[in-house]
Amino acid sequence: MTGYRTEKDQLLRRLRRVEGQIRGLQRMVDTDTYCIDVLTQVSAATKALQSVALHLLDGHLAHCVQDAIAGGAGNDEADTKITEATQAIARLMRT
Repeated sequence: MTGYRTEKDQLLRRLRRVEGQIRGLQRMVDTDTYCIDVLTQVSAATKALQSVALHLLDGHLAHCVQDAIAGGAGNDEADTKITEATQAIARLMRT
């Protein structure tokens, strides 16, 4: 089970909104919109994706990692889930 299963519809709505922002960016570039205006919209789309990523990470920690830890101390699965979360955080920090 995924950590976001109860909020799947909300995440899909957010992602569709981001998809619309990206299509809007394509139109802006196609119509030679002023550079700064395009950059402003790129920033907005980036922030929207970061919000989705943080939401997914929160679900992973609250569900996947927590369930693995509840499975017992010294659990290899718990160690794996924590490592995955740490690596995901590192990737988010680089962006």
